[in-house]
Amino acid sequence: MADAPDLAELERRATGRGPEYGADAHIVCDNLVRIYQTQGVEVIALQGLDLLVASGEMIALVGASGSGKSTLLNILAGLDVPTAGVARVAGADLLDMSGRDRLRFRRELVGFVWQQTSRNLLPYLTAAENVEMPMRFAGRRRASRRARAESLLDLMGIGHRASARPAEMSGGEQQRVAIAVAVANEPKVVLADEPTGELDTSTGAEVFGALRRANRELGVTTVIVTHDPDVAGNVDRTVGIRDGRTSSEILRRATRHASGHVEIVAEEYAVLDRAGRLQLPREFTTSLSMKDRVRLALETDHIGVWPDRSDDDHR
Repeated sequence: MADAPDLAELERRATGRGPEYGADAHIVCDNLVRIYQTQGVEVIALQGLDLLVASGEMIALVGASGSGKSTLLNILAGLDVPTAGVARVAGADLLDMSGRDRLRFRRELVGFVWQQTSRNLLPYLTAAENVEMPMRFAGRRRASRRARAESLLDLMGIGHRASARPAEMSGGEQQRVAIAVAVANEPKVVLADEPTGELDTSTGAEVFGALRRANRELGVTTVIVTHDPDVAGNVDRTVGIRDGRTSSEILRRATRHASGHVEIVAEEYAVLDRAGRLQLPREFTTSLSMKDRVRLALETDHIGVWPDRSDDDHR
């Protein structure tokens, strides 16, 4: 007897199209728009951004200041509301959410780590008490809270600092406690905004290692906004954002040679969004003096792109 078709195949037959965009993704942004009003002037922070993140994936978002990275992170954290488009995190629709739902979303489904250590921890509580705090709000029993706080601080490599207050810890130790706080209520997603931005290289590596352990051992999907090349270069996927849209991706994969040596191979791609838009790297367009218009040609296995020389032809 033939196997029954899966749900995606049934939907395709019924509607004449494939499954919904990002149906299997943990984070879905589809044509996401965010417009701010500043002193009567509209500022478009995101202009049709597309992004899919799989469950359990760890990615880095990179881009120049003002490109839209932090706006995107704030939307995914439920701290900001999109103007238009689709934004879903762990099945929660971030455009159609009441204030109470948004509070529950931030408390249960997402954890956040700020760049500034002072924003992550309460200064009058110990490390263990800071980790327990979100679990207290969630109504977890005292014994369970204490056991999980101890386990998480050990996972972050700072179990020996459980009784220390933030002022008694280094910046790197505070950030590792902040990661433990972020995952205390077993969220589906952890978002980190420049978590190593105020740290030196070696301390930043320790903090990134703690994020990596949370991602791998707890299975939490992790999105990091960063300018730190050591962070951006050590995740499976680095997504570049430019002018409010995803512009490029670097994918990394492990390749095992015949000798048994494992090499990490990185490949960079330009992102073709759902509207068919492609952002060409500025160094490419500048080198060929491309502006305003380009010529296209469809070949058997690629698309050719040339500068428009029509003005030169008429001189």
